[in-house]
Amino acid sequence: MLVKLLDKKVPDTLILPLTQDEQLPSRLADIAARTGVDAETLKNDFKADPKEILTLYGAGVPGRRIYLCGLGKKDGFQDICQNLRSLTSRFKKKLPAKVGIDLRHIEPEKLQRMSEAALCGTLMGLYDIGKFRTPAAEQHPIEFGNAKSELQLVLPGKYIKETEPAAIRAQVFADAYSEIFDLLNAPGNIKTPEYVCDWTEKTGKLWGFSVKVLQTDNLKTQKMEALLAVGKGSPHAPALLWLEYGPKSRKNKIPVFGLVGKGVTFDTGGVSLKPSNNMHLMKSDMGGAAAVLGAFMTAAKLRLPVRMIGAIPVAENMIDGNALKPGDVIGSCAGKTIEVTDTDAEGRLILADALAYLLKQETPDVLIDLATLTGSIIRAIGTQAAGLFTNSDALAEQLAQAGMNCGERLWRMPMWDEYGSDLKSDVADLRNFTGKPMAESISAAKFIEHFTNNHPNWAHLDIAGMAFADSEFAQGKSATGYGVRLLINFMENWLLPDQLPSETNP
Repeated sequence: MLVKLLDKKVPDTLILPLTQDEQLPSRLADIAARTGVDAETLKNDFKADPKEILTLYGAGVPGRRIYLCGLGKKDGFQDICQNLRSLTSRFKKKLPAKVGIDLRHIEPEKLQRMSEAALCGTLMGLYDIGKFRTPAAEQHPIEFGNAKSELQLVLPGKYIKETEPAAIRAQVFADAYSEIFDLLNAPGNIKTPEYVCDWTEKTGKLWGFSVKVLQTDNLKTQKMEALLAVGKGSPHAPALLWLEYGPKSRKNKIPVFGLVGKGVTFDTGGVSLKPSNNMHLMKSDMGGAAAVLGAFMTAAKLRLPVRMIGAIPVAENMIDGNALKPGDVIGSCAGKTIEVTDTDAEGRLILADALAYLLKQETPDVLIDLATLTGSIIRAIGTQAAGLFTNSDALAEQLAQAGMNCGERLWRMPMWDEYGSDLKSDVADLRNFTGKPMAESISAAKFIEHFTNNHPNWAHLDIAGMAFADSEFAQGKSATGYGVRLLINFMENWLLPDQLPSETNP
C-alpha cells in the first residue's frame, strides 16, 4: 500500500476522526453543509462516542463517502489508534482502493501525534488473523490494503513536511505489529523453538539487527542449565537468541539497553500440568519475546541512536520421560542452584539464565525483562496494565511515564525483601516457587532479582494480562503487541544515568 500526505485533490472516500469536545457541534454543522444533510439530524444521530461510525454520502457525487469516526472524550495515542483500527477492521471489505484520513481540523500542536496514531491504527486494521484458514473465493475482492491501493493523510499544506516523520513511524510500527501478530498467534505445532530461531534470523536481516543463535552445545558451555532443564521434555531443543543493534563502541556515549524476553513457544506446565480448559492459549507464552523482537525491529528501522542487546530464551515446556520434575535441583548460568518446586514456574528459570548471560557479556545502562509470567498479576490488577517491578524510583517513573505516553500502562508493585523470604530452599540456593496462593507475581520478581547482579537500573515487567487478550479483532484471545511501543517510547526519552536521581525504595 502507498501512503501519501496531501492537502488537495482528496479522495472520494474520507475518514474523519472527531472528538467529543466543544467544537464538535460546529464541525458537524460544517460537515452537514458540505454533504447536504440536515445539521440538526446529524447532531442527533452522531455523538462521537468511542468507535461510533456514521457513513455519509455526498449529494450528487457518485462514490463520495465520509466515515465519521467517534473518538469519545479521550484523544490519547492508544485511543486514537484503537478507534481507527476498529473502523478499518469493520469496513475494509467495503473500502475502495483510495481512502483518505482527513485531519485538517486538528490543532497544529496535536497534528503529528494524531497523524501517527490514526495512520498506524488504520494500517493495523488491515491485519488478518486467519492465516491458517482454507482460502475461499471472495465475491467482492478486497481493494483497500492491496499493493496498488493508497492511504492518503489529508493535512493543512504548511504542516505536511513536518508530519512526514510521524507518517513514517506509523508505517514502521504497523509493519512490525503485523509480523509480531503472526508470530504470537501461530499455533504451537508450527511455532517451535526452531521456527522462532529461523524467523528471527530472517527478520534480523530484513530489518537491520544482528542475530546469533546459541544451540544446545553453546548452552552447555555457558552453563545455562535452567534453560536446558525447561526444554528437555520436548523433542524441540531450547536455544538462546542473542540480538544486537547499534554500535559497540561507547565513544559517542549512546545509551545501552539490555532487553530480555520470555520465549516459551508452548507451555503445558510440564509435570506440574496446567488445567486443560485454557491450555490452548499457551501458544501465547512468548509475549515478552515478541515485545523485545518488535522493539528491535522498530528501533533498527527508525535508526534510533542507541545500542540494544537482546537475550531471548526460547523453549517448549512439555512433558515426557525426560521432563524436569518437581523437587529436582538444577544449576544456572549465574552459578546458583535452584530447587524446582513447580515446573509450571518455568518462565523465571529461563529468564534467570538469559539475564545472567547478558550481564556476563555486556554492562547495559538499563536492564529490562518482559514476560507473560504469572496469573497472579492479572488477579492483582486485571487487564488494564502490566506489573512493574524495580528498586529504582527513577526508572519506575520513566517507564510509567512512557506507558502513559503511548497507552501501554504500567502499575508499580512492591519489591520489599520480605517477599523474597519464601524463596529459601533447604537443598539449594533458592527455590523457584513459594507454593503460597498470594503475591506470586512479587515472589517471581524477587526470584528473578537474584540473577540481575544487583543492576541499579533493572526492571521486570509482568505482561501476562496484556500481551494476549480479548478484543473485537478476533473470536478469542489474540496478540496485542503490548510492550513494543512502550520500549521504544522509553528508550527515546531515556535520560543518561548521571542525570537520574539516586533514590531507591525503602
